[in-house]
Amino acid sequence: WYRQGKENKRLTEDSPIVSELAAYLCEFYPQAVAALEKEYKNITDDTYRRYRIVVRFCKCNFGIADNVFDIDSESRFVFECVACPLRGECKLENVVCNPAFNSSISKSEMRVLELLYRGVSRVDIANRLYLSERTVHNHIRNAFCRIGVHSTVEFIEYANSNKLFAPERFDDEGM
Repeated sequence: WYRQGKENKRLTEDSPIVSELAAYLCEFYPQAVAALEKEYKNITDDTYRRYRIVVRFCKCNFGIADNVFDIDSESRFVFECVACPLRGECKLENVVCNPAFNSSISKSEMRVLELLYRGVSRVDIANRLYLSERTVHNHIRNAFCRIGVHSTVEFIEYANSNKLFAPERFDDEGM
């Protein structure tokens, strides 16, 4: 089940959220997706296989309906320790349940982050890199999630302390 607007909907293989979740899982939890791809390799229908992967990931990490949101306001998963009869025996334990998070920042995200670090506005970043403002927003959100920061100020501090970007060089005129 998932919530769309004020309505609860049953997750089906043609639910639009399945594609969104599958893309998110591929980006942030690639090891879990690879393991589940192997698990469901005999399913020839791509749509149904993607649905099964999303459902299994959710069952292994979110448990039953409760008062805890499974996805927070920053679009991050809030995992729960799910009661599982295969705990200690499952070959996918700590691969699919309690999965490793992909913390590496992509080249595209790094280009956006460097401009953000240099003080360029999001609109100007979009224009300079020929991206939509939505794509710039998504790159920043995803990268912030990966490095564990919540604001541009925190990101600047993180970038400085980790020497992510070389200092800007100025020409003879100070520009």
